[in-house]
Amino acid sequence: MHAQIVLFDGFDPLDVVAPYEVLIAGSDFVGGDLEVELVSAEGPRLVRGGCTGSRPLQLEATNYLDPTKPGYVIVPGALGPVDADPDEVATIPVLLARFGDTEAGPLMRRALAHPDVTVATVCGGSLALAMAGLLDGRHANTHHLGTQVLEATGAIPVDARVVDDGDLVTAGGVTSGLDLALHLLDRSYGPRIALAVEAYFAFERRGTVWTNRGALPQAV
Repeated sequence: MHAQIVLFDGFDPLDVVAPYEVLIAGSDFVGGDLEVELVSAEGPRLVRGGCTGSRPLQLEATNYLDPTKPGYVIVPGALGPVDADPDEVATIPVLLARFGDTEAGPLMRRALAHPDVTVATVCGGSLALAMAGLLDGRHANTHHLGTQVLEATGAIPVDARVVDDGDLVTAGGVTSGLDLALHLLDRSYGPRIALAVEAYFAFERRGTVWTNRGALPQAV
């Protein structure tokens, strides 16, 4: 099984590193069955992350994003200013909108259509897909500041830390990347592996994972 974490210019480093560390640990606990790699739509390259100050982090994509590899494709959000002139500064909405205008857009469309691929997102990663027209009618979550944008693009916002909509799994703000990755390990390898990684990192998942099943709550 593969887990491809997609790098793009302006990515949020924590959205990448948190699930990467959790999934690498999970791979170790299952004897290396899970192959985790950093990829980009343009192939191997150094990718400059976003920043709110003067110290951007660069990470190396070691392979091309392959929308046919069985497993997970994980899209992070972006990091940068929120309130600024988008004609002068690469704000978070600008960075996320650019994602769909690159080669990543059609590749992610293929990934979402592939029966052996589950697409996952952290924070604004769901907005990047939504603004590319890829989440119409899908249940999803994002950072709370982007909920209205998510809804405006045709997605169905769900107020849960992790939202599991089958072949689409989305998570809220940046630290939820830890919870997302633990849920993916639980889905693929079971709770023993997820608990082993939780113990390893001295971290416990937060909240109830939303899935589209069960009784609907009644008004009280």
